[in-house]
Amino acid sequence: LRVKSTCFFVSSFAAALMKLDPDDGAQIMDYIRTQALLSREKALLQSSVREQKKLLVENAKLKKDIEDLRGQLQDKQRRRLGLKKNTKTRPKSGFNVSNSPAAPPLTFVFVVSVRSGTGSELLLGVEPRLDVSRLDLRVGRVLSARNHAHSLSIQEVDVGEAAPRAVVSKLGPNVQLDQLPGAMVVLICNVKARKLRGVVSKARLVCCSQSKDCIELLTPPPGSTPGDRITFLNFPGEPDKELPSKERVFERLQPDLCVDSKGVAQYKGCGFEVKGKGLCRAPTLINCSIR
Repeated sequence: LRVKSTCFFVSSFAAALMKLDPDDGAQIMDYIRTQALLSREKALLQSSVREQKKLLVENAKLKKDIEDLRGQLQDKQRRRLGLKKNTKTRPKSGFNVSNSPAAPPLTFVFVVSVRSGTGSELLLGVEPRLDVSRLDLRVGRVLSARNHAHSLSIQEVDVGEAAPRAVVSKLGPNVQLDQLPGAMVVLICNVKARKLRGVVSKARLVCCSQSKDCIELLTPPPGSTPGDRITFLNFPGEPDKELPSKERVFERLQPDLCVDSKGVAQYKGCGFEVKGKGLCRAPTLINCSIR
């Protein structure tokens, strides 16, 4: 009943506004709707800030625990080296040190990835971080789209560079190619370029889907321009220059990429954000995966 009343009020207000100002009434209503959407985005961002503060406290505690463990390991290593030295200089009778097999060195490998505001890892072993900040996600504008071979299509996309990028995609039957030119989209720009059916694809369109036949392209917030970076409040690291194909980074991140019940694209509860402009969304789908 409340939703019906709200819709009735909005439609009545729009009708009254058109009567008062037939020339600019439609523009005023569009402005009001845009402001309402921005207010909603602001509330979502404030919720993300509270979550970030909680994570920072947890990370500080985890960092202290790791430093304590590191100190303990170093003490054990020093004591072991000291014991080995004394054994060599003062061997027990009847025991020939030179003929005894050398004990293997005591090696500890500690790998801990800390979610922090620097995007770096606190590591005692060498292990690259694995989170969404490794993806170079940018806003693009589709300049043209055409069919290719075997259900593939080719899009020329402006991503704010000197020349547009060619993108070879498999979008499914419900995406109308003739409606794509001029559309704002989200792309992964640091995938390794590869040739698909004779055309070199230099980026990857980010889509959301509920099935193979139900696919939509993610849309950036209003006011976005080609080349805008898409970032994550809780994962602010710098992206790879080029994603190593052997690591399959995007495929490993996919289980944590989704569109929530409000249509907002997220990674582990943190929205796809264009700073100062808002969050990326699915046009109509909710509670679905990102691919």
